[in-house]
Amino acid sequence: MALRTIREMGDPVLEKKAKVIKEVTPRIRTLAEDMLETMYETGGVGLAAPQVGILKRIVVIDVTEEQNEPLTMINPEIIEQDGEQTGYEGCLSVPGKVGEVTRPNRVVVRYNDLDMNEWELEAEEFLARAVCHELDHLDGHLYVEKVNGELRDASELQAVEDEEAEAGAGEEAGEASDAAEEKEQTQE
Repeated sequence: MALRTIREMGDPVLEKKAKVIKEVTPRIRTLAEDMLETMYETGGVGLAAPQVGILKRIVVIDVTEEQNEPLTMINPEIIEQDGEQTGYEGCLSVPGKVGEVTRPNRVVVRYNDLDMNEWELEAEEFLARAVCHELDHLDGHLYVEKVNGELRDASELQAVEDEEAEAGAGEEAGEASDAAEEKEQTQE
């Protein structure tokens, strides 16, 4: 396995439609392994072949915190979708930036595995978002085309999330202190 170079926004390969994979060759297997290694090493939750300069219809995804449930999808296509969710997305091809994007809350994706067996996967919430994001890459699209408003610096968003988490922890501590004080008063 080897780390692959991630192509960044502005690279023409990211604007092209990837080609269907007709058979899984040793090169495709190596590509899938390299994509997983690259995704894990860079802290991503998904990676599409065009992001590493290969115009083939293959994506890898793993949305688990443990990074132990990798999905490799060959020739994936969304065959059903419903609901709506809006949230922040980032992309390994758009480093340091995030944007708010609306996606389906649920999708069913049909794909082939590395043995060309056909599968259908029902994905919801974050997994649905990741599937939609990666499949966009296969058609030459980046999430920045779908952003509601403007792109933000990822560090700016992280600072806001940290402040909110601290405020929430402070509120919980205050509530616990109030409850302890009430209990103490009732015991007197």
